[in-house]
Amino acid sequence: MDFLTDHNLLGLIIGVVTFLIIGLFHPLVVKAEYYIGTKSWWIFLFSGITCIVLSLIFSNILLSTIAGVWAFSSFWSILEVFEQKKRVEKGWFPANPKKTKKQMKKRTIDK
Repeated sequence: MDFLTDHNLLGLIIGVVTFLIIGLFHPLVVKAEYYIGTKSWWIFLFSGITCIVLSLIFSNILLSTIAGVWAFSSFWSILEVFEQKKRVEKGWFPANPKKTKKQMKKRTIDK
């Protein structure tokens, strides 16, 4: 950690890690909506709350910042899961055929 602060690299490292976390969450949201559906928002909520707690516990600024970025990326992903559902309905992303069959069966039973 001293090396990072002595050479003014801490901000650069935080920026790179933030970029990677945000880049990781896009495919996570797509996969979560594909396999689990909008019910996956609970996973992102739990992840976000856990990382907020970790961010408050960590005394290391780098770890605390990474946990905070992960937390708020998780919270943003809650919104994105519902947006992803709309994108699938528009045909911009593929729908899970297994999930679609289950939904079709449920609709015919309800009628």
